[in-house]
Amino acid sequence: MSAVQPLSHLRVLDLSQVMAGPFCCMLLGDMGADVIKVEPPNGGDQTRKSMGFRMKGADSPGFLALNRNKRSIALNLKSEAGREVFYRLVDTADIVVENGRPGVAKKLGIDYPTLSARNPRLIYASISGFGQTGPWSGRPGFDLIAQAMSGIISAMGIPGAEPVKSGISVGDLGAGLFSLYGILSAVIGREKTGQGQYVDASLFEAALALGIWETTEYWATGKSPEPLGTANRMSAPYQAFKAADGHFVVGAANQKLWTAFVHVVGLPQLLNDPRFIENKERLQNRVALAELLETEFAKQSVDHWVEAFLGAGVPAGPIYDYGQVLASEHTHAREMVMDVEHPIEGVIKSLGFPVKLSGTPQSVRRSAPLLAQHTAEILSELGFDDGDESLVARGAFA
Repeated sequence: MSAVQPLSHLRVLDLSQVMAGPFCCMLLGDMGADVIKVEPPNGGDQTRKSMGFRMKGADSPGFLALNRNKRSIALNLKSEAGREVFYRLVDTADIVVENGRPGVAKKLGIDYPTLSARNPRLIYASISGFGQTGPWSGRPGFDLIAQAMSGIISAMGIPGAEPVKSGISVGDLGAGLFSLYGILSAVIGREKTGQGQYVDASLFEAALALGIWETTEYWATGKSPEPLGTANRMSAPYQAFKAADGHFVVGAANQKLWTAFVHVVGLPQLLNDPRFIENKERLQNRVALAELLETEFAKQSVDHWVEAFLGAGVPAGPIYDYGQVLASEHTHAREMVMDVEHPIEGVIKSLGFPVKLSGTPQSVRRSAPLLAQHTAEILSELGFDDGDESLVARGAFA
């Protein structure tokens, strides 16, 4: 008999779209929560139709990747009938997640004060571009904008080159993770107080919070951090280097590793070079050190250097593309590639669970839902008849 998953007692209403909110709710679903994705009838989550490629069905691979372990109901929340169904859902729910622009939920009558009056135990998370307060709160927010205005882009890329953003959506995904952290903290707090609470998260604050090294450098030096390529702000050498047949990364992040590092490179004299004695000096002379090292690294292959450093206990690795990492033995040993059955697509690949629980392991109970796939099922649970002429006539589903 399989173990009961830790969040199986929670019901989540996912009103969110695109990435941050859906990612947060998917992780809740992975831990066992009953996640009901409440979508607008005309098209649903806009990510269903976005992205420039398709497989067999109409829903984008991006939507499929962010919405497993959810059920879908389509409701017109602009109609009184649609809100009637939604309010009954709220009465059964523990958590609501939405990511509309601040003020939209209030206009629809689905904001936290309205819903918490019906269900005081409700935990309500709003994810926005810049948060619910402050002079930027009314601005639309995408990951690109959050990266730019949080300082991330200013500190990325190659010195002197044009601006570069992180290819990974750190603002969106970071906001999803921080929201999850806030939601689960509120769930624990509710066990003591019996009361839910409001969780206010944003892409901007997630991106800013993840810049913890960069803000520390600014406060310590009074200078805004600049791009360093692959180098690290706190340690040197700790970056990518070019070998005879490509690039690899290596990190000598403390004095013990530095000592082992120079012996692998065959330059033990660097231990007595005043430019590189301690990490402080190595950071000040990072460029000179890198130039000196690359002369040596160009003499051997990536495999040679990675194996030599690992043999000496120095962290190092090749730079893989996604095809290589997804095919690697370690990725599969860690079960980070899964096959998921989808009613339209057939068997599709999905990333596995990045955290493993020994006693209550996660599972994929459902593939990403088709739009409104579970409407009849959910209405039945709430005591409605999906053929209720009154609801249909009053525009609940259209």
